[in-house]
Amino acid sequence: MGEPPDFAWEQPSVTVSSRPLMHRTVHYGAIALVGAVLQFIAAMIVAQFGYPNYSLAQNYISDLGNTSLSPWYYVFDGSIAVLGVLTAIAILLVWSSFAPGSARAIGLLLLLIAGVAAIFVGAFPENVNGTVHAIASLLVFAPSGLGLLILGSGAMPARTHWTPFHAFTIVLGVVTLVALVMFLFSLWGPLGPGTVERIIVAPVLLWALVISTHLLRLPARAPSRFVSGA
Repeated sequence: MGEPPDFAWEQPSVTVSSRPLMHRTVHYGAIALVGAVLQFIAAMIVAQFGYPNYSLAQNYISDLGNTSLSPWYYVFDGSIAVLGVLTAIAILLVWSSFAPGSARAIGLLLLLIAGVAAIFVGAFPENVNGTVHAIASLLVFAPSGLGLLILGSGAMPARTHWTPFHAFTIVLGVVTLVALVMFLFSLWGPLGPGTVERIIVAPVLLWALVISTHLLRLPARAPSRFVSGA
C-alpha cells in the first residue's frame, strides 16, 4: 500500500501568499483534531473539579482516570479514548497537507501511534493495569515529541504555506522531549511531577490547535481525480 495522495502538493510553485487549495478531507481532519483537543481539555477540567484536593503540580494527569480515586474517572477515560480515535482519523485526513517524503511518513506515523496509544491509556486506567497504562502513556509522549520534531524538520518546507510553523513545530517537539526526559528521571524538582507531565502534553495539544486552525483557513477543493469516471 502506498501513502495517501498528495492533493495539497499538486499546485505548482506553492507559496505562502498563494494560499494553496486543500482537499476537503484536510479540512475534515482539521475539524476532527480541534474537536479531539477541545473535548479532552474540557474533560480534564471537569474531572479535576470532581477529584478531592487534586493538585496540578503533584498529581499525575492519569490520576483523573483512576477508578478508585477519581469520582468522574469515566469522563477522563472516555475522553482520552475519544482523543486517540479522533487524532488517528485526523492524521490520516490531513496527511496530504504536508510535503511528501520520509519526514512526512515517519512524523505522521509517530503521531498516529500516539493517537492509538491514547486509546489504551483510557482503556487501561493506572489502577486497573499499571503496566499497560505506563507503556501506553510512554507511547503517547515519546512519539508525539519525535513526530513534531521530524515534521518540523522535513515535512514543512520553506516557501510553502508551512513556513510560519516550521520553527514553531520544532520548538514544541523539543520542549515535549526535554520534559519527557525530566519526567522519566524524576527531575521535576519544585515543579512537581504533575507540572512536568503537563509540559510534555501541552505543546502537542497547542500544536494540534494551531495547525488545525491554519489548515481550516486555507481554501478547500475536491480533486479532479475524484470526479466520476476519473
